[in-house]
Amino acid sequence: MGTVEAGLDYSSSDTQHHKELDAEALFVLKSRGSWLHCGYHLTTSIVAPALLSLPFAFALLGWVAGVSCLIIAVLVTFYSYNLLSKVLEHHAQLGQRQLRFRDMASDILGPRWGRYFVGPLQFSLCYAAVIACTLLGGQSLKFIYLLCNSSGTMKLYEFVAIFGVLMLILAQIPSFHSLRHINLISLTLCLAYSTCATIDSTYIGNSVNAPPKDSSVNGDGKDQLFGAFNAISIIATTYGNGIIPEIQVYLQPTNELVEKKYGDPKSNQFSIRKVVPRLFLRSLLVVVATILAAMFPFFGDINALIGAFGCIPLDFVLPMVFYNVTFKPSRKALLFWGNTAIAMLFSMLGVLGAISSVRQIVIDAKLYQVFANI
Repeated sequence: MGTVEAGLDYSSSDTQHHKELDAEALFVLKSRGSWLHCGYHLTTSIVAPALLSLPFAFALLGWVAGVSCLIIAVLVTFYSYNLLSKVLEHHAQLGQRQLRFRDMASDILGPRWGRYFVGPLQFSLCYAAVIACTLLGGQSLKFIYLLCNSSGTMKLYEFVAIFGVLMLILAQIPSFHSLRHINLISLTLCLAYSTCATIDSTYIGNSVNAPPKDSSVNGDGKDQLFGAFNAISIIATTYGNGIIPEIQVYLQPTNELVEKKYGDPKSNQFSIRKVVPRLFLRSLLVVVATILAAMFPFFGDINALIGAFGCIPLDFVLPMVFYNVTFKPSRKALLFWGNTAIAMLFSMLGVLGAISSVRQIVIDAKLYQVFANI
């Protein structure tokens, strides 16, 4: 993982070259951290709220298929990240340091791929993740509220709005490097939650008053089929945010693009000319995300949509394409056909997952009204 920007240390000449070319990217995606910072940036991006929808995915697949799909996702993403590392190192040796994922697409596949395909996918993924996190935060606050006051009358959208205020504050943190302490706290809390959930579930499941165990998949054949593709998309989100060279945490890649367009690249990063557009644009993005989270409170469905449209193409398809185009392995080689098979298989799964996730959102939207108190 030597190419992760959170832990990368530029030489002075390389840094100066990039400052001249793209000062905004170097500021927002600032890389002053150590390898320890790199480790928990990457881990936090994976040990993320998507984990909380894994039980939903397992319920749609069953234990055997669910665990199998999770293991396959681990192996394929580990393989794809190693391919990305090799591609990045190769281009760095040629003097092309690629700061962003869309830069890779532009350099390897052509400018239109970066601008019209990878860029929109990446930004949509980041923004959908913010919506999902805001919704999850609101749901968690509501659950705590009901534990303390079972007859409380506050609605889910009120808690989403409260959590949106917190997200509004976090959004103003200027650069990727500035998130290191927050990500460390987040990682600790996620690991603590996972540990407690595992211990509690094991204890309850083996207690005297444990509910009957039923691992069967509900629904008829059609619902089970669509549910399976939905579940695969959800599992894809589990490892989907650890994309290198940019780790997809919060809105940092999106912030970099927006602030570069509407700010003054020649101004000091903390000048009024930079701070005011940054404050306004980041706040606007979070406010809209909070409204959408309150309007459509379907956490599992949103995660499936993220996986199908964003994570599967960026994690399971493009790394193999980048490697084959960059290194041009022989068409008689197992490596070439292995990469091609993985890319084709997950392309089909992405399309089917997208259809399934949109279908499920439409079904849930008919069952619940806008701003539903789920």
